[in-house]
This record gives sequence, structure tokens and C-alpha cells, in this order.
Amino acid sequence: MREQMWQRFLPGRQRGGRRGVGPAAVVLAVGVLTMGVAPAPTEAFAARPDTVQQGLDALVRSDGLPAALASVRDRQGRTRTHTAGVGDLATGSKVPRDGQVRIGSNTKTFTAVVVLQLVGEGKIGLDDLVDTHLKGLVRGDGIDGSKITVRQLLQHTSGIPDYEGLIPDSTLEYRYFDPRDLLDLALQQKADFAPGERFKYSSSNYVLAGLIVQKVTGRPLAEEIDRRVVKRIGLRHTYFPAQGDRTIREAHPRGYGRASAGGPLHDFTELDPSAGWAAGQMISTNSEVNQFFTALLAGDLLQPAQLAQMRTVVPIGDSGAGYGLGIISRPLSCGGVYWGHGGDIAGFETRGGVTDDGRAVNVAVTAVPTDGTATDHLEKVVDTALCR
Repeated sequence: MREQMWQRFLPGRQRGGRRGVGPAAVVLAVGVLTMGVAPAPTEAFAARPDTVQQGLDALVRSDGLPAALASVRDRQGRTRTHTAGVGDLATGSKVPRDGQVRIGSNTKTFTAVVVLQLVGEGKIGLDDLVDTHLKGLVRGDGIDGSKITVRQLLQHTSGIPDYEGLIPDSTLEYRYFDPRDLLDLALQQKADFAPGERFKYSSSNYVLAGLIVQKVTGRPLAEEIDRRVVKRIGLRHTYFPAQGDRTIREAHPRGYGRASAGGPLHDFTELDPSAGWAAGQMISTNSEVNQFFTALLAGDLLQPAQLAQMRTVVPIGDSGAGYGLGIISRPLSCGGVYWGHGGDIAGFETRGGVTDDGRAVNVAVTAVPTDGTATDHLEKVVDTALCR
């Protein structure tokens, strides 16, 4: 992300850091109904100018992205899906409608939901110290797990530095990273600030949140997400890839990246996503990401007290956006806010969210832009879809 992130927040990494996703750069996560025939739109819904399609076409035509996909749900639950570009540059095949994509840092919200469910069950306290559950594990230069709370992990106010920039570029596609490997990379660095002092996005926080889930439940994080979230709300095309699974299971566009603006595209469709883990490993569809965030805000996944805590945000600079406990509030041009997350991982960038009155949109593109302009355009499509 560029430094303007603090004016306009993007999940995945700071603007101004590495934007490339070619062989010499890494982009991790950290970025809606089931894949079937969508309900037929009414005449009024269909008659509106198709500004979403126009926006996707522009992302392909003007921003040079191979493909763009979107799922839009209105207040009445009517859903439309959109595609632009080609799904495979080698064959020119069509983009699968509502195809699966890597959702990057949207995974953080799934992880946060599991943590907050455990809070509701009395098994974790938001103000528990990390050492309460992972005693002595988190120690480094200015980093002390006896002074950092679970809440600070979920809200990126812990001061623990991000591990992403230290992952060896040459191993991105094939190397398996154990969560402890990721944590070790984070702890090699000096603390960014004292716990609770301010906000700074760091995927290291969610690696620790995932480790706490595993410690408390005695089960793998992937199983807890599947049992507590995916199956609970009936997601059929959303999953946490198993160790060694480099593929995307169902119909999907291929994902690409460039090391620099104008450079050649590299196919990142098949990769080992373990460097994202609790912060960014999951795969889903646009419609199911919408379904997840809609169910979350409706109270289908968390008790009211925990949902209220999740929606209590700290400001992200002076952007008007705020970060809660694994969820982001962003202002809309038409007034009000929407809630979601978004994610970047090599090959894919996603943005979207839902409003309190039931509107939902998620957009995915099949390359992470090498600068912020295309991402700004992507976010504009989201705003347009929610405001129209």
C-alpha cells in the first residue's frame, strides 16, 4: 500500500510498500450468495444504468487488469453478477461468472469472528494478555506478550511489526510457511510502537490470533473457521486450503501479477497460500463474501455484545474510515458507511462490503495493481454499486 493508506485504507500492506506481485515481490492478504442462478431482477432493477459493468470494463480496458468480477445485492436481496475481461490470458477463455478467487485479507474477518465467538463463550477475554494463552511466545525488541491484549491484536494496535516484507521472494509460490515461521519473521524486527499507542496494519497480529484460537480450542484454525462460520451460514464455495493445496478447486479466473508497472504478467494462480494463513489464506466467491458479511452484520454469527465490540472502530488517519475488530468501516459518497474488509494476495485483489440496510457488493480483479490508481478505481466501483 502507499502511504495514502492512512487517508484511504487498503488491506494487505501499506501503500508505499511493495505493490508488485511478480516473481520479485509478494502481496499477501494481508483482501454473495451461493454460485447458482441468481434471482431474476425486476424490471426496475434491470432498467438502471449498468454502472457496475461500466466500471468493470474500465478496470480491464483502462487499468490493464486481465479480468474483473462483481456480485451486487440490493436491499430486497436481488443479486446480479458481472464479469469483464478474460479468465485465462493463454486461452482467452471467458471469466467464470461468480468464480472462485483468493480473498486475501478478508480471511482476517473470518478469524476475528471465531475469536469473538470464543469471547462470547467465555473462553477468551478481549482484554486477556497474549501471554495468558501463548505464554512466553511473543518476545522481541520492544515486543512483550505480557503487555499486549487480544483486542489489540484484532484491532492492529499491538505495535507488532508486519512479517510480509521479510518473506523471501523466490519461495512465494512453492514454500510452505508454518505459522511459527511467520511469527519468527515478525519478531526479528523492532516493535513499531508501544501496545495501544496507535493503529498500524500488520498481518502478524492475525497469525497470533489464529494461534490463540488453536491453543484454546485444541483444533486447527481451518477446522474452527469451517465449523463455526462456513457451515453455519451455508457457504458452499468458501474454504481454507489445506496444507500443500496450491490449487483453486472450482471454476475460477487465473490470477496474475507484475513486478513493476508495464512489466510482463506472471501467472500466480497456483501457489502455496500459507504465508497468509489466519491473515489471508482463504478462497471464496464474490457472492459468498457478500453472504458472509451480510450474515455477520445481521447478527447470525456473533452475539450482540461481541458484534458491538467488533463494530467499535479506531480511526484510520483522517480518511473517515475506521478499523474495528477484524472489520473496516468506510464512508460512502452518498452518505453513511459500509462494512467489510478486502484483501490482496498474489494474483487477486478484492474490495467490497455491506450496509446496515442490506446492500452488498464484492469486486475482485485478477491482478494486484502495481500502483494505487487501479485500486482507487476498484473502490469507486464498490461505492457506485452501493450508492446507486
